[in-house]
Amino acid sequence: MDPISNMLTSVRNASAKRKERVDVPFSNIKANIVKVLKDEGFISNYKVLDPKTDKTLDRRGVIRIALKYTQSKKPVIIGIRRSSRPGLRIYRPYTEIPKVRAAFGVTIISTSKGILTGDQAKKERVGGEVLCQVW
Repeated sequence: MDPISNMLTSVRNASAKRKERVDVPFSNIKANIVKVLKDEGFISNYKVLDPKTDKTLDRRGVIRIALKYTQSKKPVIIGIRRSSRPGLRIYRPYTEIPKVRAAFGVTIISTSKGILTGDQAKKERVGGEVLCQVW
């Protein structure tokens, strides 16, 4: 199974059910993706829970994501789509990074300079693996 797809599906489902928060297993790449989502305003906050302090957690730890909603209780995340996957990796140079919903969304890319948005990758002039698109 693809752990990034599992995280994105958990966020999508929790957002559709209007949950306050969702917990996903910790990994560094997931934490970096969640950081980008927070910086872009798609989630309100996140917290990495350490298994050493809370014995009820899995030994890897957990990322607790606080979802964000509008004043009228509509989810901020309308859609989330995994682009590259283990069976079919999608790499793009910085000149061919796709736009999402006429620039209303964000493309998240794994580059040599870390996990970046499509706009940041274009500014840095670096391409990479297109992980997902959020709108």
